[in-house]
Amino acid sequence: MPQAIWTGSVSFGLVTVPVRLVSATKSLDVRFHQLEAGTGARVRQKRVSEQTGDEVPYDQIVKGYELEAGRYVIVDTDELAALAPKASRQIEIEDFVDLEDIDPVYFEHPYFLVPDKEAAKAYRLLADVMREESKVAIGRFVMRSKEALVAIRAVDGVLVLETMRYADEVLAPDREGAIPEPTSEASEREKEMARQLVASLTTTFDPDKYHDEYREELLSLIDRKAAGEEIVAVEQPEEPAKVLDLMAALEASLARTGAKSASRASADGVDDSGELDEGDGDVAASRRAPAKARAVGPKRVVKKASAKKAIAKNTTAKNTTAEKAPAKRVRKSA
Repeated sequence: MPQAIWTGSVSFGLVTVPVRLVSATKSLDVRFHQLEAGTGARVRQKRVSEQTGDEVPYDQIVKGYELEAGRYVIVDTDELAALAPKASRQIEIEDFVDLEDIDPVYFEHPYFLVPDKEAAKAYRLLADVMREESKVAIGRFVMRSKEALVAIRAVDGVLVLETMRYADEVLAPDREGAIPEPTSEASEREKEMARQLVASLTTTFDPDKYHDEYREELLSLIDRKAAGEEIVAVEQPEEPAKVLDLMAALEASLARTGAKSASRASADGVDDSGELDEGDGDVAASRRAPAKARAVGPKRVVKKASAKKAIAKNTTAKNTTAEKAPAKRVRKSA
């Protein structure tokens, strides 16, 4: 269990549930240090005065708010301490709302609320009632000298706390005409094709399906370089800008998703009768294997083919596979 970031309690009405706050996520970003070329010595950042060029010790640094370029208001630590919210060890639930009423843009960072052993019954009671009623609790608490607006929801019997952005921190998407008006409205045929495309790509959300391919390839590159392999970088040419033909793009997209569906059905070994060929079992299993198990290497330059080429490629691939490794038929028991 991760280390607790904050300890306190959740209260609603006269009920108080002692809890610990632990992070619900972890960053897997690949981070680098700055080194001096040639020597490999670590490069450190220094606090240097813009006026004198001398390094400034911590006790000589004050906080300033910039009003305009070069003009600051100095705020000292005592003034900041006087304005700091009163420290509290309690998350006071103010409202219960429906989850669909909250736009995801307001959510900031998730944490788990872990109860003390003695509070397990009250914790489970709150989680079960919130799940049954499909409600989310809205409250506030103070963490690291800052008051945070939070939403608490029940997920698989666990209370998940999400810090939230305030309304004035969320920008309007149409500010200053940022979203241009279309020169013409989409036709009914274009809308119908768009609906078909959305329907063909609709599935159940599975978070394990998606991987940070850049991070996986970067870690593979680091491993290979650490093992002494010499890496030759291949420059990827920039593709020319394309003129968007909406109808042609929709037709090509539908053709491509149709080809992918046919390819997946073939890879799974499903024939027209719906039976699974025994010989294709290994192929199907390998195709369904998660990306973590696949070896990753440097990105290759792949040009996007047209929909007709994609269909022809998939058809050729299937024929070649059939010629090289004919499928065994499943012998039916008498």
